[in-house]
Order: sequence, then structure tokens, then C-alpha cells
Amino acid sequence: MPSLGADMETGKVVQWLVKPGDRVKPGDVVAVVETHKGAIDVEIFLDGVIDQLAALDQDMPVGAVLAQVLPQGAPQAPAPVDRLVTQRPGPTSPTADAGGRDAAVAPPAFAAPPPPPVGPTGRARVSPAARQRARALGLNPDALPGSGVGGMATLADVAQAAAKAPSAPDQAPGAAAPHTRASGFDAVQMRQAIAAAMSRSKREIPHYYLSDNIDFMAASDWLEAWNRERPPEQRLLGAVLLLKATARALREVPQLNGFYENGAFRAATGIHVGWAIALRGGGLVAPAIHDADRASLTELMAALSDLVQRARSGRLRSSELTDPTITVTSLGERGAQSVLGVIYPPQVAIVGFGRVVPCPWVVDGQVQVRPVVNVTLAADHRASDGHLGGRLLAAIERALQSPQDL
Repeated sequence: MPSLGADMETGKVVQWLVKPGDRVKPGDVVAVVETHKGAIDVEIFLDGVIDQLAALDQDMPVGAVLAQVLPQGAPQAPAPVDRLVTQRPGPTSPTADAGGRDAAVAPPAFAAPPPPPVGPTGRARVSPAARQRARALGLNPDALPGSGVGGMATLADVAQAAAKAPSAPDQAPGAAAPHTRASGFDAVQMRQAIAAAMSRSKREIPHYYLSDNIDFMAASDWLEAWNRERPPEQRLLGAVLLLKATARALREVPQLNGFYENGAFRAATGIHVGWAIALRGGGLVAPAIHDADRASLTELMAALSDLVQRARSGRLRSSELTDPTITVTSLGERGAQSVLGVIYPPQVAIVGFGRVVPCPWVVDGQVQVRPVVNVTLAADHRASDGHLGGRLLAAIERALQSPQDL
């Protein structure tokens, strides 16, 4: 089960797109996995023949084996897949796929599950989201059996324990309401997962924040001229200029494009911008637009439109969720004037853009009314400092002053 972000604990295979005996190669979509982010098309990064497949519609922790892939001609393994586990893959231990992208789905390495770890007080490990959910349901989180990696109790274990527990005659006013589904995802579970991931981020990552205002006149005038000469389906949104400007700026400041892992910064091999998308019914997801610095503006517009549509219909690909190297959030024309983001681990930075607003601006010693956009940076002080952060914001500003070069 691939880790599709720091806020994912479990998932279930709802559809297999391959069968035993099928030949697969890196990049093939082999399964549809349902998570709190929706139904995700899971790609494979191995070359070989499908041997065994895990059962459908079973909650499985991140790291559990979904399938066994054998080299052509290799004998079939005797052990069933559902009794095998792997070391947990994820953003904290990415590998590079054949295209050079950072991917968090590692080839399976079969091993027996270790005994459940306990803390210094002897308590079993429980994820923050599972502990919160258990308490809301009136369960003892430390008494939960754990099916997660290393025996950790997960949200799936809480749900299973709650189903077995006798129902109380009167539900407490503060008890959690039943889950409701919207746009292919569990809205309540997504909110809990986001809260757990962001709490971890603020607890573990020493954030620092920078902010700047950018004159958007040159970009606005260029965008208006570009769109005037083209039919509606070929026009660009201002968000595409912000996306491309950020990606170009990261070429100059690669120290903010990558991951903080094992006590050190690891630079990414490409610039894969995770674009924050608000989902209908609540929730947020930030799938990657790969190699954003090398794509043209029209290519980025098509990629962004496709990504938003698939994200809101719950049909993202696993590679889009496992390898963003930085996150960008743009509030759009109906948003606030500025946004201070929270870093999505193990990334080391998030860039935020507010809505474009008319402001007084000094040009050649005279005050004029100009469209201005506020850009903010939240960065990890373990990987960089304010000097590098300031360089990134300055590079974004320079890029937006020459939109024709984007």
C-alpha cells in the first residue's frame, strides 16, 4: 500500500486492473485504491509479471503488500500475499523512478511483521488521528490492537473496535457523527487526517515566514493581450503564471525544493509542484504537476485544468500524490489577500499567493494604482534560512515582471 502523503494511514483496493500472469512495467496503472482523498489510480514501478494480488475491499495499512511481481520465468512464491508485509514506503524514503521523478513507492521487500513497539511507559503505539477518534467514540486508545506498520493502531483499528463495542443507549453530545461521503472521499476522515498531518508539521518543523508584495501589472497586461487573441479554450488563468514563476524561481534556489529526511535536506531531482486544490464538500489535496519548470504555459494550463477536474472527481494517480517537492497554494480572486501556509512534511517549503488587489504603488517617483499580489513563504529552518527564502521571493518577482519569458 503506497503512502499517498503524510496524512495517510490506510487504504483499500477497490479494483484490480491486472490479473495474475499479466506483464507490467513502470508507470502502468494496476489498481484503484480508496483513501480519505478519494479513489486513487495506483501505478507500479516494477518490471515483471503479476504473481499474486491482495483481496479487495479490505482496509490495509500503509506498507502492506498489495501484489507480488516476479521476473519473467521465475517460480511462483508459495506464501500468500496477504500474509506478507513490507517496510513502510513514503515521502520519507523516496526512490527515483525511470523518469527521474522522486517517488515514494518502493519495490516490495518481504519480511515478517515485527512485534508491536511500545513506548517507555509500556503503552502500544497509536497514531494521533486514531487516538483522537478512539477518545471521541469512548474507546481506550491504548487497548486497541494495532494492524499498522510496526503494530501501530490506526483509524481502521478504531473503526473495527467501535463496530464490536456495544452501543451506548444515549450518545454523548460531543460524540462524532457518522461519516458522510462527498465527491468520492470521506470528509470527516479527511479533516482528521489533515489535522493530524498539520499538527505534526507545526510540532516538528521550525517554521519561518516571509512575505512580499509584487506588482502584477506586467503579468496582468501580458495575460490580457494573450487571451484577447485566442478562443476561450486556449486562454490562460493568472494562476498558471504564478505556478510557472515559482517553478522557475526554484531553479535559482534549489535548496527549497526537496525533502528533510533523516536529519538532513535532500534535494529533489525535479521540480514537481504540489498545487493545493479545495475539494467540493470540504477537504484539500495537493497533487503534483511534474517538471513544472520545463512545461510551457499552455501545457501547464492543460495540466492544471485536468488535475483539478480529476482531484474533485476522486481520480488522481498515486505518482501525483507521492512526489510533490514543494506545495503552492493560490487563493484566487475570491480569496484573502494573503495566506500563511503550513509545510507538508517531508517537504521543506510552501508558497502562498493571495488574490490580486488594486493598491497604491510608487512608479518613477509617482503614486499609481496597480494590481498587486501578496506572496508568502513558509520554510523549514532546519533546511534553510531567511536569506535563501528572500532569494526565492525575489526570483518569483523577477519572473512575474517578464511574463513573456515564462
